[in-house]
Amino acid sequence: MKQRKTPLRKCVACQEMKAKRELIRVVRTPEEEIQIDLKGKKSGRGAYLCGKQVCFKLAKKSHALDRALKQSVSAEIYDQLERDFIIVEDEFNQSKDEMTDESDES
Repeated sequence: MKQRKTPLRKCVACQEMKAKRELIRVVRTPEEEIQIDLKGKKSGRGAYLCGKQVCFKLAKKSHALDRALKQSVSAEIYDQLERDFIIVEDEFNQSKDEMTDESDES
């Protein structure tokens, strides 16, 4: 069976290239809302962050999401994303571990 290519994306904070599955997507929807997109399927302009708190804080400090989403991101939205990110980080890391376990069994 032919090996499938793994899509790569760059973390907007640390600039590290990683597999798309290893990153968390932040999306600006057509309604101008900014939210975390775990499934990676929401429509809109996306930016990717490593699943680490450090990368989120770096993105907040350097306003990397502003540039990547091509929209000014207010401090309130960064604060809301930070709260969401803390909740989502554990869920994301757990699902990533499950995917790794499944691929090891194959």
